[in-house]
Amino acid sequence: MAASSSSPVGVDVGGTFTDFVVVTDDGLQVHKQPTTRPQHEAVVRGLDEMAGADDVPVVHGTTTATNALLERRGATTALVTTEGFADVLTIGRQNRPDLYDLQPSRPAPLVPENRRHEVPERLSEEGEVLTPLDEEAVRRVAATITEQEIDSVAVVFLFSYRNSDHEARAAEILRDELPPTVSITRSSTLLPEYREYERTATTVVNAYVRPQVARYLDRLDEALGARSVRVMQSNGGTIGLDTAAEEAARLALSGPAGGVVGALGVARRALDADAPQIMTLDMGGTSADVALCDGAVPRTTEHTIADLPLRLPSTDIHTVGAGGGSIAHVDAGGSLRVGPESAGAEPGPVCYGRGGAEPTVTDAHLVLGRLAPEHVLGGDDTLDMAPEAARNAVGGLGQQIDRSPEETALGILQVANATMERALRRVSVERGHDPRDCTLVPFGGAGPLHAVELAEALGMRRVLVPPAPGVLSALGLLMADVVYDTARAVLTPAETLADDPVPLTAARDAAAADVRSVLNTHGTPDLALEVDLRYEGQSYELSVPLDAPVTEAAVQDAVYAFHERHRDRYGHADPDEPVEVVALRVRGRVAVPPPELPREPETDTPLADARLGTRPVRFDADGATDTPTYDRTALHHGHTFDGPAILHQYDTTIVVPPGWHARIDARQNVRIER
Repeated sequence: MAASSSSPVGVDVGGTFTDFVVVTDDGLQVHKQPTTRPQHEAVVRGLDEMAGADDVPVVHGTTTATNALLERRGATTALVTTEGFADVLTIGRQNRPDLYDLQPSRPAPLVPENRRHEVPERLSEEGEVLTPLDEEAVRRVAATITEQEIDSVAVVFLFSYRNSDHEARAAEILRDELPPTVSITRSSTLLPEYREYERTATTVVNAYVRPQVARYLDRLDEALGARSVRVMQSNGGTIGLDTAAEEAARLALSGPAGGVVGALGVARRALDADAPQIMTLDMGGTSADVALCDGAVPRTTEHTIADLPLRLPSTDIHTVGAGGGSIAHVDAGGSLRVGPESAGAEPGPVCYGRGGAEPTVTDAHLVLGRLAPEHVLGGDDTLDMAPEAARNAVGGLGQQIDRSPEETALGILQVANATMERALRRVSVERGHDPRDCTLVPFGGAGPLHAVELAEALGMRRVLVPPAPGVLSALGLLMADVVYDTARAVLTPAETLADDPVPLTAARDAAAADVRSVLNTHGTPDLALEVDLRYEGQSYELSVPLDAPVTEAAVQDAVYAFHERHRDRYGHADPDEPVEVVALRVRGRVAVPPPELPREPETDTPLADARLGTRPVRFDADGATDTPTYDRTALHHGHTFDGPAILHQYDTTIVVPPGWHARIDARQNVRIER
């Protein structure tokens, strides 16, 4: 297949494989390369094997920031803050993740006590100077930081979102006094919003991952030579290398965000709808990520990663510990459990023959006949030891609960499905959405194995499996626009702003200037405004669109929209209650032409040409069913068949249980319906 010289390549780095996708005249060209450390080596090798032109653009999803947080392998970081506020990171919030845990514990702060430094300065809540910045104290702190051999510094002053002068001056002094290799992150630049703990924690996270991300992107840029590179952010948009390196915390959900963008893009084309309602299921080896797209990529400013709050715009994804490598075990009460522990890539499931000894979800699929040893899973790894090794491991677990290997394997899948079903209900039913109105779009290496059973449990009528579900995150990178978000704190009654919108206009102008300065090298951005609103006295807010220009009518429309959204989200609203504008958000977008995914005419080849054979597969406790198996690449537009059926392809296996009907559409999606 030959790609156009201008066709970009989507490159998504995962824990086991780095995925490559390019749209060619003949369809999607897909490649998987084992992930390396450092990651950029796998990127370069994969691009060489794709045999594309040396100047083809690259759109990249990276796990560098995510891994630094999960593994606690970021930079040696210091915090410089207002006198009396060094313990904000330790105090945090008083909410309890487990209500019944009598001895709760929290992860240690990214910055220990001896690297949290205070300087005298103080602003009022309106940004007025109460205590001038003690510049000599900043210089003394700089000397201490130099002695501590710090790599990165976070500067967070109280109320700096109202007045950034003290932070800017402190950063200037630190820049002059510290070695040039030390990076400095200011909260007033990264996150000019209120909530002291979240603002401090987010700024520290950025400082913690910034040096590592910057080094990786520098090496990647150098290795790719003339190729231009854009990087996927957590918010579902891409950005240039300079901004990605400076505001590295924006990349924390880089990979999963690409999957949601890709799923929505595929659904728009397949369902012929600009705003389809879909639920996404991204199931890999360790976890499953789910999201609900009500016509658009869902976004939030409240997110947690590695138990750390990250108050930056991100795709609204819920993650649970259910993947193909999730380990099954019996707990102290004799109940069957699955995950969150995972066998990972090494040693992996028992059937991989790499030393794994504990049964996993993948082993259960193999015991039930849903996977076949002779077919490829994830690159070039075949399940050489699959049947006997997996059966022995699952059977050993079954002896603990007095069940046969097949009954135990079914139980493992039922427990894993229950975990994912709860996650799907959390992003749908618990937020006022009916899953029966949605199409389920599964991807990742394991998603299509479980999707139809999950759809059945939720009462959903349709599952849409993309042509290359195992690399959909990489395809989603090619569908993402260039995007940058920023915000300004407002904290003013809506009624006041309706009478005098000048403060809101000033906040918009300042935020819009920041957005344009970041995006001007990519083109002229379209700007969209939102405001965060809450009832006076509430602790948390909801975001609603704000029309431009900012007028009295625009503010009133936003308040009305807030009441409606509050009713949809929480089941009640009070239009007579005063409303407060907490923050104004500006989102800049430079549209990128989406790839033209190929269509194919209806086939005249018989379905039998795609058939691989028949084998016994267990779908329930009633026993095995002789089930046709198909070569997914030999199925074309117009082919239809009833379940049960198993479809094998390079990057995944698709299970069509009894009672469901499958057909291949013009975009090479597999539509599975009741």
